[in-house]
Amino acid sequence: MTKSSESGTVGALGAKISTSLMFSHLADFAKRVKLSGTAEELESFRYLQAVLDGYGYVTSLIQHDAYISLPGRVLVEVAGETPRCITHSFSRSSPDRGLTGLVVYVGQGTDGDFASVDVKGRVVLVDGLATPAASLRASRAGARGQIHISPHEHLHEMCISPVWGSPDTDTVHLLPTTVVLTIGRSAGERIKARIADGKPVEATINAEIDTGWRATPLLVAELPPQDQTEGPFVLFSGHHDTWHYGVMDNGGANAVMLEVARIVAGRRTEWRRGLRLCFWSGHSHGRYSGSAWYADHRWQELERRCAVHVYVDSAGAKGNTVLADMPVCAELKTFAREVILEQGQQELTGLRMSRAGDQSFWGIGVPSLFMTVGEQPLGSGENVLGSIFAGSGRKGAGFGWWWHTPDDTLDKMDEGLLGRDTRIYLHAIWALLTSPILPLDYEAYAASLAAELGSLRDAVGPVLDVRGVIARVEHLAAGARALKEQAAGSDALDDELANAALMKLSRCLVPLDYTSGDRFGHDPALPQAAFPVLDPLRMLVAMREGSESARFAAVGAVRTCNRIRSAIEEAIQIVEGALSPNPVKRN
Repeated sequence: MTKSSESGTVGALGAKISTSLMFSHLADFAKRVKLSGTAEELESFRYLQAVLDGYGYVTSLIQHDAYISLPGRVLVEVAGETPRCITHSFSRSSPDRGLTGLVVYVGQGTDGDFASVDVKGRVVLVDGLATPAASLRASRAGARGQIHISPHEHLHEMCISPVWGSPDTDTVHLLPTTVVLTIGRSAGERIKARIADGKPVEATINAEIDTGWRATPLLVAELPPQDQTEGPFVLFSGHHDTWHYGVMDNGGANAVMLEVARIVAGRRTEWRRGLRLCFWSGHSHGRYSGSAWYADHRWQELERRCAVHVYVDSAGAKGNTVLADMPVCAELKTFAREVILEQGQQELTGLRMSRAGDQSFWGIGVPSLFMTVGEQPLGSGENVLGSIFAGSGRKGAGFGWWWHTPDDTLDKMDEGLLGRDTRIYLHAIWALLTSPILPLDYEAYAASLAAELGSLRDAVGPVLDVRGVIARVEHLAAGARALKEQAAGSDALDDELANAALMKLSRCLVPLDYTSGDRFGHDPALPQAAFPVLDPLRMLVAMREGSESARFAAVGAVRTCNRIRSAIEEAIQIVEGALSPNPVKRN
């Protein structure tokens, strides 16, 4: 298919988008509060299933156990007032008569903030949203409670567990050990002023949180290409559980999924790969327990057949005009830029994927495209998600003030932006279903890895020579470029051979980029540097040269280089095998 004909096809498909139909879905989503594992959530899942059954998909509504935490009633008395407040998913409940402690201000709750003051047995007062990282620091520092100060008067529901998915015996100790709540900015400023004046401030917190194992739903809807059942498929997913009515987050995304599924099903005879939609529970109240469960229980099939994971969250809301920060893996960045430029008329910055958003498939080796869609422009208001959507070079300021509040209702949706976001996902899904060659660019991936290694080369040089590893990464980049050129050339590789090689490459390379080591577990839901596998080298750089700590760090750094070298050598063999003198040619 030529570029022009492909563009024409996507345009014709886009013309079939019915925002009126999508708003009818949103109206149904707006009827129910969809807390994970509740009857109302299950009823809404059955609505999704009925719609997709009607579009001809084979559906399965799975019930699985997950460790879920639902916040309940909370009251805080502090500095002579009882400010409006909420508690959070995975906070600890208070003792029957409440928890009382002296309040200590810890700024933004960074490592340095906690190191500068003794918080043992006390209640910490923290600027900003309640996050897993801040909560983990408070727990490790021995705090008994946490009071977070919202960036404005709106109180945002949060899940503060750093454990990705349901805990196991190795991660259950990471669950929060404190009572946690959030208050508005004005109340927080008054408390901070009292503390700054040297006046002791005591808080008494009463909080109820329902945490435990419960059955949660997971909807799978699948359609293979005509006359094919066991080939590769594209995974298209989003969560369905919500805070309150959650019409933007995540009703807008679910409406996009349904509409894309409806439209592409009408041209199934043109598909080269299947489409599998998954709607998760446990995103908001189980720290991605649904997608983690699916990755664990469908590991072998996903490794064998899943080509790309496309994720969608919080589509179509008023004011979410900025698309430039939509995150993407390095090997899909060029493809993503083309999609955003054509459908959104914006230049994609190509920000790295963050450790969030049901991205539970990196250990398996599945490359990922997108997460959230539009954001509010910088300067349009306070950056509600500054502590989450951090990083330099950003063009957006997170979501509107209603995110994770009872005000996330139908009136926050924008018909034009919902249509735009649907065109983006329709374009991406259609291309992934029908393109002869998967748009995975492992030359770009290798260049990214070589740059990271290069930034560490001189600093670790006195202890560890990484030039050989860099040379092999550069060799892989050259091979990946040759593979890309042959796949697109007149004397091209067979499509099936090229795609098989690309999927094999993803299995050994994606885990290097987005996991710290274990392909079968899940790293914590905490910020990560690019290629977290390189963290032992970064640790070595931070040590004083010649110190005992540096010598310990050097042991881990050598092992890290071995791991990277092994994966790169495997990738080179895959590329050279595909470029062998006798590849199967197209008919």
